[in-house]
Amino acid sequence: MKKNCFFFLLVFSTLVSFGQKSNYDFSLNEEKTRWQNFKYDIGNVFGGVGHAYSRPLYWEGKQWRNFGYTAAGTASLFFVDDEFNGWVDGFRSDVPRWLANYGNDVAAPGNNYMITSAVYLTGLFTDNEKLRRTGVLLISSATATGFFQQVVKRIVGRARPKTGENSNVFHPFEFVNFENYDSFPSGHTTLAFTNAYVIAKQFENPWVKAGIYAVGSIPGIIRIVDEFHWISDIAFSTAFSIFVVEAIDRYLDTKYSEKYNNKKAKKYAFELQFTPRQIGVVMRF
Repeated sequence: MKKNCFFFLLVFSTLVSFGQKSNYDFSLNEEKTRWQNFKYDIGNVFGGVGHAYSRPLYWEGKQWRNFGYTAAGTASLFFVDDEFNGWVDGFRSDVPRWLANYGNDVAAPGNNYMITSAVYLTGLFTDNEKLRRTGVLLISSATATGFFQQVVKRIVGRARPKTGENSNVFHPFEFVNFENYDSFPSGHTTLAFTNAYVIAKQFENPWVKAGIYAVGSIPGIIRIVDEFHWISDIAFSTAFSIFVVEAIDRYLDTKYSEKYNNKKAKKYAFELQFTPRQIGVVMRF
């Protein structure tokens, strides 16, 4: 366990210091080979991860308020986790297995990196900077969220619903025998919604964005249905994915001429709505 803790701390400190070096220059000559572009992009992948991890050091009032809203929202859902899981029992067996298989498989780490790497390599070999940048954003965001959730899972040690335990059962700091006590946060949700949020940045139409977000939410919903996670796990993981993508996207704005944020940003708001018979996410624009 000590070795694992040391490894996590070493990698984390390295990535943060990488992201804080704002004067680090990856720039090369205008005429670049694919190998030079590849080295440049890999540098930006790690730079983006470090940048995301170091952002809390620079937060001001607005950012801390948003963090407070996210923490309060997660905490409020924590109090209804058991009731919500019981409500899902009413239709759990009605969910088509093909949809469940899709939700569980598409966001698995191996499949995720196959997809994101394919996007990046397509951009690299077609000399398409925008596609390269998208690939870098996908890989960097997935790495940042993936590493974070793996560490937090071990520290928190929350019981999965499938154990039959209540949502308030924790076995913290289990770095070896943690099976079924690694519910918070949800790795599938972070990877799936990270990808959806990045892809949605390619489009301006809010209805297209909403459709992409809906597809990206399927793995999180399925993980609740299959009793791998509680609703509060999914809500926090989704919010964290958005934070990481936004942080790394702004970092990459300084590294590539192709940007997603040139135009005035439109404001979108996501709200969880509960009624006695339904739960839903509403997107306002």
